[in-house]
Amino acid sequence: MTRAEELSAALCSVRERVRRAAETAGRDPGEIQLLPVTKFFPASDVEELYRLGCREFGESRDQEAAAKVALLDQAGHADIRWHMVGNLQRNKAKSVAHWAHSVHSVDNARLVTALDGARDAGEKQEPLGIYLQVSLDGDTARGGVDIAAADEIDQLCAQVVASEHLELAGLMALPPREADPDQAFRRLQQEHERVRDRYPQANRLSAGMSNDLEAAIKYGSTCVRVGTALMGQRPLTSR
Repeated sequence: MTRAEELSAALCSVRERVRRAAETAGRDPGEIQLLPVTKFFPASDVEELYRLGCREFGESRDQEAAAKVALLDQAGHADIRWHMVGNLQRNKAKSVAHWAHSVHSVDNARLVTALDGARDAGEKQEPLGIYLQVSLDGDTARGGVDIAAADEIDQLCAQVVASEHLELAGLMALPPREADPDQAFRRLQQEHERVRDRYPQANRLSAGMSNDLEAAIKYGSTCVRVGTALMGQRPLTSR
């Protein structure tokens, strides 16, 4: 089987999983975005998925992503929307603001300020979409504001809304390790509803990956970030 055939088969399989999960939850499959996460995989894979209809991709390492963006732009695919889905440090804000359509891992005020300033200084005209990352188990070492810290979450939301070059998209979370996905995503859905009551524009929920996308969709995810189930195992050079 060629690489193109592998990607085509995997994409069909994941799309079917999303469709079934949405229908089981009584939702419209069209409201759920499938975001291929292509970190560690070559630009040629992105180009093949583009040929298969994908127009948005997730990356988690700035240097790798910036190189892919340049290659795909040169190949005539400047309409791709790129999402930063990995942990982001402030010293990378300038670069990421140059190529990203949105950032899914914002969890502190200094990063909000850095991204706002970097977007202002860059060439992008549209606002940078911001997903605030919350920690479902309080283990902020993996990134995210403790979901129990409602005041802190609200302050970050207010800061993004008040910024000039950012746009509040919604929330993002990683499920706790060895936790029940249903319980974790149910709690995330509750917090998302609370935030959305205060900030209606925060209507996006980035949750669910290869192993738990069905549970995430059940509890309101609008964006599932899929790597392994779509791309396969990471190349040995990434380990």
